[in-house]
Amino acid sequence: MDSTNIYAMDHLQANLAAHGTVFFAHHQTAGKGQRSKKWVSEPGINIAMSVILDCSFLPLTRQFPLSVMVSLACYDLFSSYAPNETYVKWPNDIYWRDRKAGGILIENLVRGNKWQWAVAGIGINLNQVIFPGSLKNAVSLKQITGTHFDPVIVARQLCECLEARYQQLKKGKDKEMLAAYNSHLYKRGEAVKLKSGPIAFTATIKEVSAAGELLVLNGLKESFRFGEIEWLVAKA
Repeated sequence: MDSTNIYAMDHLQANLAAHGTVFFAHHQTAGKGQRSKKWVSEPGINIAMSVILDCSFLPLTRQFPLSVMVSLACYDLFSSYAPNETYVKWPNDIYWRDRKAGGILIENLVRGNKWQWAVAGIGINLNQVIFPGSLKNAVSLKQITGTHFDPVIVARQLCECLEARYQQLKKGKDKEMLAAYNSHLYKRGEAVKLKSGPIAFTATIKEVSAAGELLVLNGLKESFRFGEIEWLVAKA
């Protein structure tokens, strides 16, 4: 298919899918990443899936807790195989050391002022060992562990992680989930190079707020919204 997120959203809008429906692709021809970027993956060896989530119980102000929920589920899965040096990079990438192992794209279906559904697209590098030069710092679970994984089996395990974290979200455990998210935050307490517009600067990562802002020390300012800054990470 072109994109699991497009496919899932089309089914959702046609009333052909419900909460918990997961669309898994062995190959995407036009995978979607954050901020109009493409998600590139070799066919048949990685996870590319989209899950439909009922958000009718959530106000629109709780969009970031939903992102935290999906991020933690992906972290739970990945860290079960690579328990050391796995992190969540703000806002919702999965990193191992300084290398990207997974990404998340959440798209919402809002009717009127009511948030009805979210489609959470998830890509995780499982078995790929050669990446295009355009993909900076990519890494797969196979490169880390030396083990080959069955993508469908691991995707089902990811569904179990998603279900567990979704139940936390339904119970209003936002503070507990945010604390867990920050405990696994990439570069927390470390000085990093960031860029805002044309200005590059160094700041120390503090934590992420309940509103989803990245809080830093000694930066251009104390907080940043998603899209306001770019990470300047040296190629691994």
